[in-house]
Amino acid sequence: MNLKANRFFDNLKNKRVAFAGIGVSHADTIRMFAKRGVSVIACDKRTRESFDPTLAAELESLGVELRLGDDYLGSSDMDVLFRTPGMPFDIPRLTELRRAGVIVTSEIEVFLDLCPCPIIGITGSDGKTTTTTLIAEMLRGAGKTVHLGGNIGRALLPIIDEINSCDFAVAELSSFQLMSARTSPDIAIVTNMSPNHLDVHGTMEEYIAAKSNIFLHQNAFALTVLNEDNDITRSFKPYIRGEMRLFSRKGEVTGAWLREDGMICYTNISGETKELFKSTDIRLPGVHNIENYLAVISAVWGLVPPEAMHKVAREFGGVEHRIEFVRELNGVRWYNDSIATSPTRTVAGLRSFGQKLIMIAGGYDKQIPYEPLAPELATHVKTLILMGATADKIESALKNFDGYNGTPKIVRANSMEDAVAKAQELACHGDIVTLSPASASFDIYANFEMRGRHFKEIVAAL
Repeated sequence: MNLKANRFFDNLKNKRVAFAGIGVSHADTIRMFAKRGVSVIACDKRTRESFDPTLAAELESLGVELRLGDDYLGSSDMDVLFRTPGMPFDIPRLTELRRAGVIVTSEIEVFLDLCPCPIIGITGSDGKTTTTTLIAEMLRGAGKTVHLGGNIGRALLPIIDEINSCDFAVAELSSFQLMSARTSPDIAIVTNMSPNHLDVHGTMEEYIAAKSNIFLHQNAFALTVLNEDNDITRSFKPYIRGEMRLFSRKGEVTGAWLREDGMICYTNISGETKELFKSTDIRLPGVHNIENYLAVISAVWGLVPPEAMHKVAREFGGVEHRIEFVRELNGVRWYNDSIATSPTRTVAGLRSFGQKLIMIAGGYDKQIPYEPLAPELATHVKTLILMGATADKIESALKNFDGYNGTPKIVRANSMEDAVAKAQELACHGDIVTLSPASASFDIYANFEMRGRHFKEIVAAL
């Protein structure tokens, strides 16, 4: 029994608790709060006509009050408001509500406070989901009970009663979830840092500050894992209060590192080094996945035996939308890398193949620069098919690159169907076509998963 959680919910029974946004994670949390006897207001900018009628009927049958439409946060008659992760903490309306005495929090913030077991939190610009999934796989392989969630697709607060003190909670944490957090996980991993989500955060400094909350509130008994090869994550080292482990693809560190001969090693704080396995044993392609494994090993060292680490490396085939093989048709291989919502993520994908690619790119503009992508496109891509809101910016960055000599050829498409059709027309036997957008999906799709699945459906029908 989680006494702290029980006290928390008991204290809410005489309060009105609102939720801003009724997405997947909030829907489960709303259900749980209502069943706990809390007075719940569910707020969403969608109108009643555009809202899922089945969900609306279910929530109202639980006693939930629905407030839908443009003025969904217009009233201040609430005591607590849970913001959805995509809603910045400092928008004017939330500031007004806080000044009116409303407690503004989030599902993940409350979970970090109430969770009875050790929490392993993972953030970074790239590699979060794969790293999170690998940690969960290794812990399970070592016989641990694992609760996986956060930004990876499931809210963890609704299952708080299922979690025991000897379990592990493994949570992928986005900058939006962390930006107002004042509790940090027991084990914090920062995979890397590069410009991302500047459409919301405004500046790189604000983005870095949000990510830093994953370790800034740790105590002296906590563990932090940082990427030694990344300038920004390396700059975090003076702020770590507890144990610090590093990982590096370029040299020996206290933590997991890649030796020149391709052997993955771990060196402890006493300087003792253990050889683990060859990087070529990792089933997932790409140097970036070697880095993901190094981060994971540093995080679970002492919790997972080396043989369990090696087993996952040999057997784990990857997460959907991350350089996911879709099919081979007429000698052409198709890959879905819809998770590549930033230039750095796209670069990692491009470097995973040993040949020049036909690449479909473009999407929603997060106000991040595309100039660093240009030399990689010139090196790794033979035909670039552009669509979406960022098509002009990507084309401009490539054409203004001094090393651009007309390769890759640039083709425009007006939809995913059109992009796939043009790729099929241009591809020859032995070619690889990859969807690697270097952009978010929100100009056309609700999320990168919908974009990736739509791409796979079109390719499957060829």
